[in-house]
Amino acid sequence: MAKETIQKDIIIIGAGMAGLTAALYAGRMNFSTLVLENAIVGGQIANATGIENYPGFLSVAGADLIKTVQQQAESFGAVVDEFDAIEKVDLSGAVKRIETDGAVYETPVVIIASGMSRKKLPLAEEAKYAGRGVHYCELCDGHMYQDKIIAVMGGGNAALDAANFLSRYAKKLYLIHRSKMRADDVSQKRLMENPKAEILLETEIRTLKGEGKLRSVEIFDKKTNETRDLPVDAIFVNIGVQPNTALFTGQVEINAKGHIVAGEDCRTKIAGVFAAGDIREKEIHQLTTAAADGTTAALLAEKYITGGKTSW
Repeated sequence: MAKETIQKDIIIIGAGMAGLTAALYAGRMNFSTLVLENAIVGGQIANATGIENYPGFLSVAGADLIKTVQQQAESFGAVVDEFDAIEKVDLSGAVKRIETDGAVYETPVVIIASGMSRKKLPLAEEAKYAGRGVHYCELCDGHMYQDKIIAVMGGGNAALDAANFLSRYAKKLYLIHRSKMRADDVSQKRLMENPKAEILLETEIRTLKGEGKLRSVEIFDKKTNETRDLPVDAIFVNIGVQPNTALFTGQVEINAKGHIVAGEDCRTKIAGVFAAGDIREKEIHQLTTAAADGTTAALLAEKYITGGKTSW
């Protein structure tokens, strides 16, 4: 059975801060706007427990902030389609085509705001335990481990935020990192003061163990050269991110680090195609710069659609 073909003025791929800000502006300009999101709305920021550097808030949970932006966008008519897997993207020609599980969409403008996703655990057993003790989204899966022993792998701000969030479920929580912590002092202090948390630095995870699901990890202490088994029910991996550009390979220019090449005007080399947020090649990656990119992309998309500025 053929899929329905649906026309939209603007399609935004990705429902993080950049994508939802673009949707807010596009919807407010009365454009028929669709946001397609393969996973959960909010992207990486949805997992942040306490954001203290976003203007207007002393502190706000990432999920609460992104929910507000989504509500703003939807109040102006933008549609946010969560968990709708994109199968194919064709950015050639004046009309772009995006095929999902349920429909084929056509549009003159695509704003790519697909962000980044977490790197996989680099162990041979990862596939065996994926979803059975190895996880990458604490907001999605943390509740499964009420009163269990949870480990978080990583040493940056995102890892420490994950650890603090997961401590609400865990009876015991380990933060495991192969070197020193890279997180800011505020995040480190918060975790160090958490009575459930134990921090294992200069420690590597060597092997995953368990029948059917994860039961323990073999860890190596680089300071003492000792190896031991650490009982855990789950490990949440937070060892860095990679750009989500697989859908666009061969269509837009992608740099050596995997980011889409676009200037501060968010224009790619393809007319009608913009890149916004963490997916775009730029030096600074922050919530505020993601929101700025979304704003820029939507406003310049309006000029492109109406013919006010069609040069590319």
